[in-house]
Amino acid sequence: MRPHYQYIAVEGLIGAGKTTLAKRLAAEWGAETVLEEFEDNPFLPPFYQDPVRYAFAVELSFLAQRYHQLKRVGERSLFHPVAVADYSIGKSLVFAGATLPPDEHALFRDLYDIMYAGLPRPELLLYLHLPMEVVRQRIRSRGRSYEQQIQQGYLEQLQDRYLDHLRKLDGVRVIILDLNGRDLLMDHAAYAHVLGLATGPREPGYYVESL
Repeated sequence: MRPHYQYIAVEGLIGAGKTTLAKRLAAEWGAETVLEEFEDNPFLPPFYQDPVRYAFAVELSFLAQRYHQLKRVGERSLFHPVAVADYSIGKSLVFAGATLPPDEHALFRDLYDIMYAGLPRPELLLYLHLPMEVVRQRIRSRGRSYEQQIQQGYLEQLQDRYLDHLRKLDGVRVIILDLNGRDLLMDHAAYAHVLGLATGPREPGYYVESL
């Protein structure tokens, strides 16, 4: 079954399974995938070593990268009428709010508003919510050395900022999906439930679903 939406974004903390779900949904529908190219950001590894020094550089680099990627979402070919992304541009605002001091954040917000004005908005945004201990376990199992230094307090702050940001979105269907630790890659019933949520029509608003 085809989704009712042309642009769907999947969000969540590090290790939540965003990319895995985005790829699987795109394969289900023959859709275009828009995947974050975090490995191309040269400031990311040093940011985790010295966040005060590299915060503005890493956020600005991600903002520019996401802008160029998502601008192309509005230029889809007839062969890919649906696009599924493993992030939304609002991710930049969430992370900048957690990492930048007030003066740099104000400048970043001005740049964000200018760039965001010309980008398409996702019609449906799925936020994958996991218990913090599961998030920490997945970060450890991924084995990326620079991620091992991430503090739990930082992750908790990001999660709070994500939920606050998503509550304030207008004209978007936001689904906070509490996974309860279930693995969407291996749990076929859980994936089928998510597929139904992503496919079925609903009015714009903020919804909470639990698996």
